[in-house]
Amino acid sequence: MTMMRAEVALMATKTWIGFGLMCLGMFMAILDIQVVATSLPTIQNALAISPEAMSWIQTSYLIAEVVAIPLTGWLTRILSMRWLFTAAIAFFTLASIGCAASNSFAMLVSFRVMQGFAGGTLIPTVFAAVFILFRPRTQGIATTIAGIMAVLAPTLGPVVGGWITQVYSWHWLFLINVMPGLIACAVTPYLLPRENTNFEGAKFDGLSLFLLAAALACLEIGLKQSPKDGWFSAVCTGLFSLSALTGGFFVWRTLRAAQPIVQLSTFRNRSFAIGCVLSFCLGVGLYGSVYLIPVFLAFVRGHDALEIGSTMLVTGAAQLAIAPIAVALERRVDARLLTGVGFTLFALGLGLSTFETRDTDFSEMFWPQIIRGAAIMFCLLPPTRLALGGLSETQVPDASGLFNLMRNLGGAIGIALIDTILYGRTGIHADALRIRLLAGDMTAATAIGLDPGLFASGLSSPPTPDAEAYVRPMIEKAAFVLSVNDAWAMLAAFALLGVLVVPFAWRAKQTSTISRKAEHTGVASAQPIRRSDLL
Repeated sequence: MTMMRAEVALMATKTWIGFGLMCLGMFMAILDIQVVATSLPTIQNALAISPEAMSWIQTSYLIAEVVAIPLTGWLTRILSMRWLFTAAIAFFTLASIGCAASNSFAMLVSFRVMQGFAGGTLIPTVFAAVFILFRPRTQGIATTIAGIMAVLAPTLGPVVGGWITQVYSWHWLFLINVMPGLIACAVTPYLLPRENTNFEGAKFDGLSLFLLAAALACLEIGLKQSPKDGWFSAVCTGLFSLSALTGGFFVWRTLRAAQPIVQLSTFRNRSFAIGCVLSFCLGVGLYGSVYLIPVFLAFVRGHDALEIGSTMLVTGAAQLAIAPIAVALERRVDARLLTGVGFTLFALGLGLSTFETRDTDFSEMFWPQIIRGAAIMFCLLPPTRLALGGLSETQVPDASGLFNLMRNLGGAIGIALIDTILYGRTGIHADALRIRLLAGDMTAATAIGLDPGLFASGLSSPPTPDAEAYVRPMIEKAAFVLSVNDAWAMLAAFALLGVLVVPFAWRAKQTSTISRKAEHTGVASAQPIRRSDLL
């Protein structure tokens, strides 16, 4: 009996360490997006990349990632979770080395595609592991670890990227992935439970894969181009139409297939469907805020990447501080109630940022970031249980891919809407400010930073060219701030949408088919508890 308990404890310890390495791999994949984003100008100069092509360094990664995420379930059925993670982290590490060694734009983009596809499978694999490896009592802790890694990486990205760019060279933006990747690749296969591969039983549907890739790629490119070209421009209309056509054909074909590459039938589970909507709303607010803060601080306040990252660390600190409380409450309180409170606080934190001025900086951003950081944990942990907690083991890998895909799509659509607001509303606000200034509006003068006394009695004559040249940059900056506030309001509206859909979810189940396997071990396993099963 004592030997059996020791063996069970050893198995549980190995599983937790293996899960921790999985979370580290996911963290590096998400962090990679942000650290590269902060240093695009440096990479552009080093490789002589044109300004028009520079954005493809990020877009190529994101397209490959968003295609890979929903395929995670199919790949898990073929390779098993253990070998899928090992292969993904190995390819991600090799691609990181390739990116660092790139001496041309084409070479860099090629390795970014490989890196994005490998990184895309890491995220849903980790969240699926929570419900496959652990019983309900410990799933809250596992979800918190995964959640902190998932939301902390975008927050830390700017400061890490800025520091690396200032202290080292751009190559280290990719080389930082090598050592953690090698450790995870070498050690994880010996820590996670053994599962059988299924190369013979898996059917490869090449046409469905092509349709999925085409639909998501066209959607991503369309979202990237729409703020500049217009949502109803010929190019964007064509891309969105092609995305809808290929996506519709993919859905039709997948629902009729005996062995689909993506299990779309999971959407029939109402709690899972609501969880995906919540994941989408979180993606809009999370990635939108991470995008909007650096834009504001760079263009309005003139901060560099390291200063911006230091400001954004407040959100990460709040997430870490609230995590133990979130775990305790997640065990005891209805997931729907926690989710509703979380999205309400998230909307409040986003809404408080709608009052920014040209003088807003760290102190004014402090409390909105604290509120958002605390709220994010309740917008991620309980909805994850709502979506995945009641599903069977065979459903979880596919469902996790779709759940995480919705968060990424929410981020892509949210950033596209932000850019649309910034491009479209800034000119409107500038014209309105100009008219108010000509009418002697003292509040408008204060808003752009002029002495209100100069406009107390209005302007007796049209402004001189020198006066216009002096005031124009001030008007443009103030107009940009007002557009940023409009974007914050849009993000808050999506968070409120999350609050409205929560009541439609079913109550999260406390036990699932997966979790009941390990009621006495702390680790879910379909195999008898043997040391050889972990090798």
